[in-house]
Amino acid sequence: MIAHVTTSTRRAELFTGDGPDQRFGGPATGDELPMLLGFLADQRATLELKCAGLGAELAARAVEPSTLSLLGLVRHLAHVERHWFRRVLAKQEAPPLFSTPESPDGDFDDAVSDGPEAIAQAWQAWRDEVAYADDFARRAPHLDIQGDDAWRGTVSLRWVLIHMIEEYARHNGHADLLRERIDGARGL
Repeated sequence: MIAHVTTSTRRAELFTGDGPDQRFGGPATGDELPMLLGFLADQRATLELKCAGLGAELAARAVEPSTLSLLGLVRHLAHVERHWFRRVLAKQEAPPLFSTPESPDGDFDDAVSDGPEAIAQAWQAWRDEVAYADDFARRAPHLDIQGDDAWRGTVSLRWVLIHMIEEYARHNGHADLLRERIDGARGL
């Protein structure tokens, strides 16, 4: 009998390299807000990790006719952060960053790499919205503050944080497939 020797590495070890994975180290007990913000930070870090080291390839489409791309995900998640935290909870006038009435899905459909400026703009918008959302959540007097959304109705900060974790987790699954299609990189 010939022994089969494998040198495969677990997916959990493929993306982060030799160092320890810094994600998923948030609190597992204690107050609710730090726990929710920890999970959300882990999901945001996963998006960054999935896009690490790419330039114009971020605009590579999944498969025709889909307009799904990593760049589109960055733009979409900037939009989602902006919508829930600025528009719904803070009740700010915050116009969409990447869509118009003529192109309501512009975050995905119009995500093309017109050069490094378009990619830098998307990342900066995402970072600005993440910073605002984190600051808003930390300053909120409690998780039960509310806002009104045309789609969902009345929502609490608690609901928005849980929804954001779900939103990132779903789209990070898309990012897994998109990144593997671009350069074969796999991992969690």
